[in-house]
Amino acid sequence: MGRQRFAESETGLYKSVALINRCNRWAGTNWKAETVKFEKDNFGRLPEEARAVITITCVDGVQARFGVAEILKEISYRRHYQDEPKYWVDFGNSQHTGQVILSTIGEIKQPNSEKYETVASLPFVTDEFGELLKQSEQEDSTPSCSLAEALEHQDLFINSSLTQMGCSLLWNLFRRGMTEYKGFFHNLKDFRTHPIKVA
Repeated sequence: MGRQRFAESETGLYKSVALINRCNRWAGTNWKAETVKFEKDNFGRLPEEARAVITITCVDGVQARFGVAEILKEISYRRHYQDEPKYWVDFGNSQHTGQVILSTIGEIKQPNSEKYETVASLPFVTDEFGELLKQSEQEDSTPSCSLAEALEHQDLFINSSLTQMGCSLLWNLFRRGMTEYKGFFHNLKDFRTHPIKVA
């Protein structure tokens, strides 16, 4: 129950490859798992993955998060004819708490609305909460691969609760074409969630 189960035939595969293979077999899709770091190559070129319309990150360290932000900022200054990057959704957590933050990659033109105050740009998590992120890294340590040790550092259900709520944020954006919230802070220990309004 504590760790995801993998078949013997999946031993040695990256988790991303094993899980995407399962999705493909179940749904008949032809998705590809990317097993490369999201970083510039030796020649300083941006990764092909940076052109995704939505980038979703769940990184272990604060430096990796700042690295992703740097690449997404750089890509926002370039012109794209297809697959123009629009959104970054960042998931992060400690033992009992976590956050999901939706950001825009550059400005996104909004329709005129008499009902809502539209917002064309949402700041990156690294810009809005950069100091908090740096503080959290000093207080937090990376979980072990051992289930018993990992549970000392990270509650069993923090990842799944953040995932469900973060995907709900995206689902509402897709379904309604808008969102009033750009994310939330979640505390599983005392069952509190604090939404973050767009405006």
